[in-house]
Amino acid sequence: MAGVSGAGAVVFAGCNIPDEELWVQSPVNLPEDLVTGVDNWYATVCRQCASAEGLLVRVMEGRAKKIQGNPDYPTNAGKHSARCEAQLQELYHPDRIAQPMARDGDGFLPVGPGADPYADSLEWLVNTLDSLKGRASRVALITPPLRGHLGQVVSRFASDYGLRYLTLETLGEGVLRQAVKDVFNADRLPHFDIANAAFVLNFGSDFLSTWVSPVSLARAYGKFRNVEGHERGTFVHVGPRFSMTAANADRWMPVRPGTEGVLALGLAKIIIEHGWADPQAVQAVTGGRGGAALEAFDIDRVVRETGMGDYFGVDEHGVSKAIPKIERLAEDFATHGPALAIGGGETAAQTNGLQNMRAILTLNYLVGSVGQKGGVLLNPDSAVPSVPASAGGASFNQWRAFTDALRSGDIDLVIVRGADPVHSLANLDFGGALARASSVVTFGNFWNETALRSTIVLPEHTSLEEWGDDVPEPGPGHQTLGFQQPVVRPVLNTRSFGDVLIQSAERLGVAQGPSGLTMQELVRSGAEELFRQNRGLIIGATDAEEYLKAALSRGVWSDPNTKGPQAGSAPEFDREIPSPQQDGNGRFFLVPYLSNALGGGEGAHLPWLQAAPDPITTVVWKSWVELNEKTADELELRIGDVVRVEGPSGAIELPVYFHPALPPDVVAIPVGQGHKENGRYARDRGANVMSILGWSTETTTGSSAWAASRVNLVKTGEHVTMSRNEGTTGIIREPHPGEIIGVTTHAQM
Repeated sequence: MAGVSGAGAVVFAGCNIPDEELWVQSPVNLPEDLVTGVDNWYATVCRQCASAEGLLVRVMEGRAKKIQGNPDYPTNAGKHSARCEAQLQELYHPDRIAQPMARDGDGFLPVGPGADPYADSLEWLVNTLDSLKGRASRVALITPPLRGHLGQVVSRFASDYGLRYLTLETLGEGVLRQAVKDVFNADRLPHFDIANAAFVLNFGSDFLSTWVSPVSLARAYGKFRNVEGHERGTFVHVGPRFSMTAANADRWMPVRPGTEGVLALGLAKIIIEHGWADPQAVQAVTGGRGGAALEAFDIDRVVRETGMGDYFGVDEHGVSKAIPKIERLAEDFATHGPALAIGGGETAAQTNGLQNMRAILTLNYLVGSVGQKGGVLLNPDSAVPSVPASAGGASFNQWRAFTDALRSGDIDLVIVRGADPVHSLANLDFGGALARASSVVTFGNFWNETALRSTIVLPEHTSLEEWGDDVPEPGPGHQTLGFQQPVVRPVLNTRSFGDVLIQSAERLGVAQGPSGLTMQELVRSGAEELFRQNRGLIIGATDAEEYLKAALSRGVWSDPNTKGPQAGSAPEFDREIPSPQQDGNGRFFLVPYLSNALGGGEGAHLPWLQAAPDPITTVVWKSWVELNEKTADELELRIGDVVRVEGPSGAIELPVYFHPALPPDVVAIPVGQGHKENGRYARDRGANVMSILGWSTETTTGSSAWAASRVNLVKTGEHVTMSRNEGTTGIIREPHPGEIIGVTTHAQM
């Protein structure tokens, strides 16, 4: 371990890996790291997905070779997603932009011929910003939601300069965040303690695949189902689509999109009427009126509005089969504690999404699970006050207003980093609006649809080449700070986006704080703050430098002794929930959903992720439309037939896939494909479902009601073969009773 100092007597309490197995800091500038045949492991944080898992990276001869989860990171505890693994392909991708590029007519040429093209490009950017300083509202900055010190740097730059700053989140969770604020009086997403629950009732959220923090939640779900030390937990999923999460449930309750809140309040009414809830909780959530407060939500209304009456049918006496199922669900949820009610995804993405979510989350007060083990635990603030612990996307209404400003010629300069709004906001024709801006600067590594409309494209470090830190969102219920460090030298002529903004602010004269800072120094300052606090799992450091080395060697600091605040008093249930309003008059409800591997399209340029089978359909390298099998028979469709999906904002063509568990009036399409560019592996593959969505919004937050569109399907007469792992041979014939099935061994053939 030449060239690197050890952490001395510093101890990381409760760690899973011996200290000698990890290097303190990746020596990216030291030749000793290039010893042939010797591998080293470095701790860092994933930036491929929003949950930012803790990782260990194997480096040999200066190259990153393998990624795995960091066992010491509280949220993922040694597990990691395919998207984390695919960061290796992003680092060494053949289509990665190698140097600054400037528009030349309809194409791009390398910036030059100066000695330092990147410095020349930044000089142009700073001069452009300087010329617009008196008209800062004509400058816009677009990024994904950012936490950690990078979030601080970007927010401060936007504030100090005075520009418009918007964050882009595909199929965002703005409604969930507002519901958490309304119900629990919390600004951060809570820790849903699935691992210690006995009963989980989930409305809509695909938490085992893509929702919020799927690796953390899937790990908790494994403990929830594990019979060692406790009784196996029971899980019921409510929602219009049979997702991977629904497939893992003991019971799936299909409902029409946007009616989940009606079911939640119907369950609350049954629980209260049967005396299954604590009287004080009942007083709080009903404003002292008891069951009378929910008299509008009788079971007949629930069966009718949710569509469960149609989905489950009637018994021989003409009584809906849904009624006993709903009554049993209410009893099980109320009497098998600790019970936990969660929701999100398409449940929140409705015009009445906030009312749905408030009703669902308030159920936790009714069964006494707020602030309790196995229930809803609020997360504390960041241990480092200057480091943002939470970040969400701008609302759809904000994006509409900004798109209108672009079209009106009110924006001169747009800076985009880590986002592709032309693809994600295709239903707004954001690309057409962006063409009205005088200049567009994109910080990114691939030619996505936004980069192709840029004036200058500046490649940046990948997450494996970059300094940073992160406060997990949602956290594990106690304070945690992850440390990100470069594990390899920059492969190409790239820069740190955070460093670029810091240096630009200094040159523009709008910087606040000490000069000469870098992202590395900010990470160091965070570790120094934790050293001064003298708490948490890193103990025994004699100075801040030693403390930093210990933090980098483990990739994380946490303090399990810290707890979140107490939730406020229980809110009252809403007395009424407005009916959901759909955009368009098509026959089918459309449920878009994030791809398990590609996310919202962020991973579409990576072949490992393109080749990862969808967990329900097993389809790879394509997008498709899921359709109920009986509905497909009615439309005379077979698997692979191409249909035209006509939505409120346009139409796309996709092959159909039969989904026997999908309600007959619902179709579902994965998000993430349909890129006109984004590298050879994503180009012209599938279709972009975002381009056909309507403009409906949740009425209170202005967030996109992305699951509130209706569509029609029109046969095109075309057929394609779908690449899927489940095979096409059909079901093996069942033998007749007493018939012996012959078996031939390979040797006998």
